[in-house]
Amino acid sequence: MPFGSGIGFMEIVLILVVALIVFGPNKLPEIGRSIGRGMRELKQALNDAGKAFSLDEEEDAEKKQ
Repeated sequence: MPFGSGIGFMEIVLILVVALIVFGPNKLPEIGRSIGRGMRELKQALNDAGKAFSLDEEEDAEKKQ
């Protein structure tokens, strides 16, 4: 199996069991919320950067005409 071919169900279960053992059941929801917040902020930042980039391209095209 090549590297990066995807994660199967058993690998996900193994990761969750190890996380449960290492962090404990009380800390996992907090960690999940933090990861979710971080992913949401990253997605928003990428969308904002993409919008700014497309606006710059439109302004440059208007100046050339």
